[in-house]
Amino acid sequence: MKYFTHTFIGIIIIILFGVILNKTKQLEQFEQLEHKLEHQIDSLRLEIDTLIWEQEMWYYNIDNNTTHLLSAIMFVESSYNDSAYVASEDAVGCLQIRKCMVKDVNRILRRQKSDLRFSYDDRWNRHKSIKMFDIYCKHYGLITAEEIARCWNGGPSGMQNKMTAGYWEKVKNQLDI
Repeated sequence: MKYFTHTFIGIIIIILFGVILNKTKQLEQFEQLEHKLEHQIDSLRLEIDTLIWEQEMWYYNIDNNTTHLLSAIMFVESSYNDSAYVASEDAVGCLQIRKCMVKDVNRILRRQKSDLRFSYDDRWNRHKSIKMFDIYCKHYGLITAEEIARCWNGGPSGMQNKMTAGYWEKVKNQLDI
């Protein structure tokens, strides 16, 4: 009887072990499926953001040359993703705006005696991000596509910064498409 009990317990343990392995494998498959679906959802969000951007360009009241450049910069910065966030730089939104940019734009607005101000949360809003971009570029007198892109990436002296040349190449590649 003792032998039978040990054998029975052994069989139960083997069965439970098999069930646990099966459930573990099912869980792994579920996690892989979940990851794949998250990727598909992100891709769809990107596609929606891109379609919205292309359909609403007239709303932002920016000339066609700047619109094309802005679109290329937005693609390089965030792939048009209004929810993009890089924690290490605290870069936010479709144009990956940092807090220092908001401070600079607000400083520019104060000097212009404008009542308009931006908050850090405004970086998540595409329209407000584009408005900050426009204020920044106009204030610093940025004319050429290269000046705009490199100074957006490296600040007002971005043209002198060798590090922004690679960024300009990425933007230029998007313009050539």
